[in-house]
Amino acid sequence: MIKLLEKDVVAAWQSQVQNGTVLTTEQGEPVEIVYPGRHNDGWGADFQDAVIATGGRLKKGDIEVHVRSSDWKLHRHHLDPAYNRVVLHVVWHDDEITTSLCDGSTVPVLALNANKLALVEGRSTALHPPAPPTPCAGGISGKTAEVLADFLDQAGDERFLAKATGFQTDLMQISASQSLYRGMMGALGYSRNKGPFLELAERLPLATLEAVASEATSDEECLVQLQVRLLGTAGLLPAQRGSTYRQDIPAHRYVKSIERLWSLYCDGREMSSNVWHLSCTRPYNSPLRRLVAMSYLVTRYRNEGLMSGLCSNCAGFFVSCRDWHRLEEGLIVTADGYWACHFDFGVDNQTASPTILGKGRASDIIVNVLLPFTYAWSKSDGRPELAIAVRDIYRQYPKLSDNALVRHMMSQLGIGRRIVNSARRQQGLLHIYQTLCTQGCCDRCCL
Repeated sequence: MIKLLEKDVVAAWQSQVQNGTVLTTEQGEPVEIVYPGRHNDGWGADFQDAVIATGGRLKKGDIEVHVRSSDWKLHRHHLDPAYNRVVLHVVWHDDEITTSLCDGSTVPVLALNANKLALVEGRSTALHPPAPPTPCAGGISGKTAEVLADFLDQAGDERFLAKATGFQTDLMQISASQSLYRGMMGALGYSRNKGPFLELAERLPLATLEAVASEATSDEECLVQLQVRLLGTAGLLPAQRGSTYRQDIPAHRYVKSIERLWSLYCDGREMSSNVWHLSCTRPYNSPLRRLVAMSYLVTRYRNEGLMSGLCSNCAGFFVSCRDWHRLEEGLIVTADGYWACHFDFGVDNQTASPTILGKGRASDIIVNVLLPFTYAWSKSDGRPELAIAVRDIYRQYPKLSDNALVRHMMSQLGIGRRIVNSARRQQGLLHIYQTLCTQGCCDRCCL
């Protein structure tokens, strides 16, 4: 007998469950699959952003897949807050183990074998020819490239304006510079650490960092002082995490120095190190390196201020005939000293790169934060010509590196790279996913 693997159950879910499929949970409740979710190749549940209808209402969240329902506790998901968004536990066999979340709530279990899905020789096979997983999978066949391009451009513009509207709301409540700084901090956190980065931006506002920068007598002193505040307030210094490191290594004098300085400046606003996701995070995306990158950016623009420096780059870009590199270079950060060869506090790592904020993340910040912020700020500041220029920059900005969501949507829609050839169209795919697919709104989509 061939051993049933979790990937086989995943394959059964992918090949046989589509929008509109109605199944029955082990608790006897009918469940309509409105959107089966996006397969997750990272940390967390197997399928993210699913939409199901049960008990007369829509539920949005994640779906976790196992061979047996008891695997949930075996894998210790009941202790992991990353699984608190799970709304459905899909298994092949229910061995009557309750699926409990870390927050104390329970999740319905859906057994595929009880719903008459079949597996043959360890692979899933439908009892009838499999239908496409989403209605749009074959929806573009009769549409021209021009129609698809216009659809993505329109969706990309809607996403840009939605982001700009968010910044306009910010500008009515906080300073423009703090709004931009908070947006950048959220972008530096990626999805896993966005929340802690935003919390840190509130505890340690840009005005505080720029005051520290103005008092420093040199860039070197400025960097150290800013790193002390950022890493210390984040709760990420070794002593705050209960870690000790060998202080006899010359490079680790840096650690001893900033911990001594933090003992002088500690004001009780520091965060708990437990709120940060440090494990299962790519080393180059380490929150510590991203915080150090912010110290370099504040230092770089310490004379004119972070906001003035970055927004003037946008204005200068428009004059300089679309020199994309100028905008990117305003954000790219290459470190020296300790952080040129470290991902975290500890022994040297020869694979670490001195580039702690590279071209890819810089471009993401430009498209998702800097341009929509500048658009919102220029309109509120009575500078319509700059708003027009910024929107033109956005519409012509080159394609960014594909992320998992963009790749998923290209696959779901069956659209190739020839059409998705700009940042605007990539943003359009993200907008369609977030406002239509994950909201169960297929009937509102022109595809």
